[in-house]
Amino acid sequence: MGTWRKSSYSGEGDGNSCVEVALTRTHFAVRDSKAPTRATLTFPTPTFAPFLEALKSGPLR
Repeated sequence: MGTWRKSSYSGEGDGNSCVEVALTRTHFAVRDSKAPTRATLTFPTPTFAPFLEALKSGPLR
């Protein structure tokens, strides 16, 4: 897996109230920064941007 990076919107204090992302040649990976050893979501690179846009546009149906 690539290098994990926290969002710049991590919050105040210890900053672990967010997700972390990592990039490989073919996928983006997302994990909970409070539980980094638990499940990781992976997305093929071409699908990650549309996924983020869907989250930004409002409630998913």
